[in-house]
Amino acid sequence: MADEVAKAVEECARVAKAAAPSLAAAPDERIDAALLAMANRLLDGRAAVLEANDADVAKARAEGMSAGLLDRLTITEERLTGMAEQLRLLAGAPHQERTVPVSTLDGGLRLVERRRPVGVIGANYEARPNVTVDVASQLVKSRNGGVLRTGSAALGSAQRLLEVVIAPALAEAGIEPGVVQLVPRVEREAAAALVSLPELVPLVILRGSGDSTRSLALEAARHGVRTLAHADGGGVLYVDKDADAEKVRSLVSASLDRLGVCNRLNLLLVHSAVHDTLWPVISEALDGRDVTPSVAPHEHPIGYEWALDSEREATVTVAVVDGLPEAVRIANDQTSGLAAGIATEDETAAEAFLDGYTGTGVFWNAPTRLLDGFKLLAVPETGINLDRVPGPRGPVTYTDLYVRQYAVLPGKR
Repeated sequence: MADEVAKAVEECARVAKAAAPSLAAAPDERIDAALLAMANRLLDGRAAVLEANDADVAKARAEGMSAGLLDRLTITEERLTGMAEQLRLLAGAPHQERTVPVSTLDGGLRLVERRRPVGVIGANYEARPNVTVDVASQLVKSRNGGVLRTGSAALGSAQRLLEVVIAPALAEAGIEPGVVQLVPRVEREAAAALVSLPELVPLVILRGSGDSTRSLALEAARHGVRTLAHADGGGVLYVDKDADAEKVRSLVSASLDRLGVCNRLNLLLVHSAVHDTLWPVISEALDGRDVTPSVAPHEHPIGYEWALDSEREATVTVAVVDGLPEAVRIANDQTSGLAAGIATEDETAAEAFLDGYTGTGVFWNAPTRLLDGFKLLAVPETGINLDRVPGPRGPVTYTDLYVRQYAVLPGKR
């Protein structure tokens, strides 16, 4: 069985690589036409897409999937319309400059940086069918072929999106539809196979639970495959002694509008000087979202990610801290490093928090839910990369999915 799964993944990779040149060579106008066609076909084919998604949701509910994960899995009419709007915005976004002047060398030679597609990029993600469109559209915009692998819960929705939306839109724009492939197997071995093909798929985007994603990243490294991993999440909010009560109420509520997402409020740190005064406001905001506080003494790590807990996802950890240095230390050392914010009216404190926190996104009187490609950059994302090394970090979009090539050319004639 494992051999059959590996062969299915490799076949997808070979088809995508064979079709990739048609995408790499496509002019900007054809790329954007494909994205607009995806938006139109998504709306025109909404009945078929929603039907497939309803079947996925019904099956997952019957198997006991948690409310937060069901929310991730569900495509509503409103979300489908939003997906189409994001495709249109992406189509209108500027393309990367494919050649950028750098300098003039001795003898009048010109040094330029050329930005080339990777070729074929893989993506492994779980029960979020909208990610199928998000990732496919980013790959098309960046002129990269793709091999997508999703979990069994969302496979029916993903297949319908490929058949009704993505493939016909590419063909309509004159691009080989095989350039975006969806692995048809549900076995977990398919994910391991996807990160073991360096000659076909040299880069794989990993999204999912922390342990599984870290395991896949290690497997990829063993095969010489690079990864952009989104392994852990959970937003932090530090309530400073000079925080405004109504802003705290708003931040807590706005950060918990969805529970099954990585950038939701996960850990609330409250300055000891204002804890008792602000607790009624915080408690009311949590009650308004039907969220339970986990208070000291904690029986779990302080940075425990509640979004991944199918039984207790409607929970936020609350801890009292002595001041900003302790809050920064906890956010840096005991959480994922995804995002942290400070609620304060003291600009000096805010600047100290902004300078001290080393994670991917930092916020002042703003919710961590804003750490999202569409909300920050007006284009969908392939994921949020938490690496602490040079390279794409934070929301990864089409502008990050290229390899750099230096070219030395004759001087201008």
